[in-house]
Amino acid sequence: MGLSRNFSAGPGALPLTVLQQAQQAVLELPGTGISILGLSHRSTRFRAMLEEAEERLRRLLQLPPSYRVLFLQGGGTLQFSMVPLSLLQKGSVADYVVSGYWSRKAIEAARYHGEVRSAWSGAASGYRRLPRSDERVGSDDAAYLHYVSNETVEGLQFRYLPVTAAPLVCDMSSDFLSRPLDVQRFSLVYAHAQKNFGPAGVTVALVKEEVLAKAPRGLPPILDYRAHVEAGSLLHTPPVFAIYVVLLVLRWLEDEVGGLPQMAKATAEKSAQVYAALDDSNGFYRAHPEPTWRSEMNVAFRCPTPELEARFLADAAAAGMIGMEGHRSVGGLRVSLYNGVTREDARVAATFMREFAAVHRDDAYERAVE
Repeated sequence: MGLSRNFSAGPGALPLTVLQQAQQAVLELPGTGISILGLSHRSTRFRAMLEEAEERLRRLLQLPPSYRVLFLQGGGTLQFSMVPLSLLQKGSVADYVVSGYWSRKAIEAARYHGEVRSAWSGAASGYRRLPRSDERVGSDDAAYLHYVSNETVEGLQFRYLPVTAAPLVCDMSSDFLSRPLDVQRFSLVYAHAQKNFGPAGVTVALVKEEVLAKAPRGLPPILDYRAHVEAGSLLHTPPVFAIYVVLLVLRWLEDEVGGLPQMAKATAEKSAQVYAALDDSNGFYRAHPEPTWRSEMNVAFRCPTPELEARFLADAAAAGMIGMEGHRSVGGLRVSLYNGVTREDARVAATFMREFAAVHRDDAYERAVE
């Protein structure tokens, strides 16, 4: 039995070559005689992996020396607290763009640590849009402006930076390393790896040194970016296997894909195929977001009825495609097109969508007129 095509929103698909190398490493990491699962985080071999991962990440992003690279645990959820603990000083206010499910989670967590406010909310639109590219967001004197670059649940993605003079903090968990990034516009970027660049269990944070300098003293070490910097991401036992897979993905991105501009081209081609199938369905499929803000990572849509959505998922699974169900909070359907999803995968998904709509369009019409 071959591998199914994985369109899950997370954990997402990984490149086949990465899976093959990881499979071998579970049995024996080349040159060590032991499994990667038994490799000590104190070993020189693992330290070399960390160093190579950081070097490759810096090259891919053209990351300046003024940013520190951290490999952390706790996912994006822990960052929802680490960010305000470090950046939200007493007497200041932090602004949040509330654009969907995950940004709501972020602001809810931040309220435990200080004063925060919703600088912009998409609630009135049902989270179907984002701020316009010329729309000023929040206050320029805020401690920081936090936003989620890609909302996986609603299928919304920023193509530009929010307009503000406040320091920018971004949760890029679901589109990190899918396209080039002007990192110097940000004070802090974080992304957990289970979408585009590795398995669950590791989170990358890019922290500007001025953030470290201004952070309050007396934070618990596990919640203090400075402590992690001083320990070289080894403050406590790190997820060795997850970091190794991240390294494999970084090698793949740099050596096989050819860098982030090439990855962005592939991403655009994949999403264009799937959205074309959606738009050519004569209304059979309904995209959740307004067209301007459609995500290239997560295509969120509905069929005419819940029964047809259940049939869609069953037929897709029978055809070897998994992970197309929408998030439990909104239902519907979702095709996620992370870095590990190939152009051929996207073509197969788009073809299936077209054929399913053609077969079931009459059923939908009959139900509509009943």
